[in-house]
Amino acid sequence: MSEIVVIGSSSMDLVVTSAIRPGAGETVLGESFKTVPGGKGANQAVAAARLGANVTMIGCVGDDHYGEEILANFKENYVNITNVKPVTGVGSGTAHIVLAEGDNSIVVVKGANDYITPEYVQSVVDDIKKATLVLIQQEIPEETVEYVSEICEEYNIPLLLNPAPARPLSQDVINRATYITPNEHEAAVLFNNLSIEEALKKYPNKVFITEGKQGARYYDGEKEILVPSYTVEAVDTTGAGDTFNAALAVALGEGKSIEESLQFANRAASLSVTKFGAQGGMPTREEVEEAL
Repeated sequence: MSEIVVIGSSSMDLVVTSAIRPGAGETVLGESFKTVPGGKGANQAVAAARLGANVTMIGCVGDDHYGEEILANFKENYVNITNVKPVTGVGSGTAHIVLAEGDNSIVVVKGANDYITPEYVQSVVDDIKKATLVLIQQEIPEETVEYVSEICEEYNIPLLLNPAPARPLSQDVINRATYITPNEHEAAVLFNNLSIEEALKKYPNKVFITEGKQGARYYDGEKEILVPSYTVEAVDTTGAGDTFNAALAVALGEGKSIEESLQFANRAASLSVTKFGAQGGMPTREEVEEAL
């Protein structure tokens, strides 16, 4: 069983379902409204736990009702929250999601997630050292991502960096990361002077470009490989990328090959879109193995 440490955001997702996506200055009538726990870090922690890993979350929540709900949700999903710190006088992160026309649009308010600082990470570094693999995203301060990459390099801990939401990364962070999982848009931001093919060749067995329904693409040192995804009827795509990254982290942490790990991740992500909610659709280990 892999020991996954997830360093990242937790939030409450405020989800509106609508038949029509509103344009600028337009008002439309929605069909439903729900609040569900989310945040890229929290989503990935919950997904990894459901897939059989021992998961420790490192993050921050606000001292509000949403923060209490987020912590309760971690406990329900067997995620270790010893290092999830409530921040006094600060609101929890929120994500405002519109589900329309088979896809989603999201506005994120970071809230307490901005308090996941290098100093806070340093205070819990002993728990990071125990990790089989560290999983991190970019809904937290840029300097924290940089610092975590330094820690992982120093202690020889594999680091899986999900560069979402997209923002430029220093070459040092790119070099230190063991695995990087951009989608096509994020890859264009990270490797703005390279084509997809050039970026894959430059970082063999390290950069995995996710292409949604098509699957995931990487370069194995000799040739480019597309690991295809699975055809399903999508209900809600929110959290599919988080499920993919969590499943990839779990499989790599267990010592599976890159191709096997990508197949496992693709299958988990495909199952996740068949139900509502970022975390609501995240499959168990048994469900993924049965589907494979």
